[in-house]
Amino acid sequence: MQLIDGKATAAAIKEEIAAEVKEIMAAGGKQPHLAAVLVGHDGGSETYVKNKVLACEACGFKSTLIRYEADITEEELLGCVDKLNNDPDIDGFIVQLPLPKHINEQKIIEAIDYRKDVDGFHPINVGRMAIGLPCFISATPLGIITLLKRYNIETSGKKCVVLGRSNIVGKPMAQLMMQKEYGDATVTVCHSHSANLKEECREADIIIAAIGRPGFVTADMVKDGAVIVDVGTTRVPDATRKSGFRLSGDVDFENVAPKCSFITPVPGGVGPMTICSLMKNTLSAGKKEFYR
Repeated sequence: MQLIDGKATAAAIKEEIAAEVKEIMAAGGKQPHLAAVLVGHDGGSETYVKNKVLACEACGFKSTLIRYEADITEEELLGCVDKLNNDPDIDGFIVQLPLPKHINEQKIIEAIDYRKDVDGFHPINVGRMAIGLPCFISATPLGIITLLKRYNIETSGKKCVVLGRSNIVGKPMAQLMMQKEYGDATVTVCHSHSANLKEECREADIIIAAIGRPGFVTADMVKDGAVIVDVGTTRVPDATRKSGFRLSGDVDFENVAPKCSFITPVPGGVGPMTICSLMKNTLSAGKKEFYR
């Protein structure tokens, strides 16, 4: 069993990005600029955005953090999005999800200029990704594809089961694993209402677990030699930790790991690659790689 080290891979990629940014700026080019909008004080979002700011520093990017209290109106937030859309110095920006209940998330996503949508959530980017056109790809699926490539894990012709059908991970992940350029695999998408879910998983060469249930994938669901990618990050109470919680993945790591050829840990697997992919998208936005 080999551990897929997302932390080390992400650090290496950030160094590569930083070197490229130095070259761009030495040649008189513009420093890439990422902005993040954070609404309210959700603990997970606070940590995630803090890590994004640190990643920007590591990559040599300029970063701007815009904070609002949870009682901001939808109209005010749309005004902020419009301002960022029209700011020529901002190459890409994200509005951190989830948003408070009184704000329509989809409306906010659709208001973002797709040419600055480095999260890859805008319908134009989602549609372009689905048919294989250049675009910003949602950060977590892009991070997973990058990990599989960096570890030379064979995906072509393999049976891949994606657990979960969210717009952020499950659906784009299935699309990418199907496409010739990325996964070239035979893909099955399973979710909480799938019949024969265990049987489907037992036949899989690659399982990508993004179902949001701690320890959902058990050893009896995994065949020997399978590749397991655990996207789950659920906070579970843990009195032994200073924070009072620990992060748990969707996979029962202790019992599943011995059966695998490759597996991602939680934390330190997919998480760092998500932020790293956001940096890759921001670099692409700065270089106007996809949209001019």
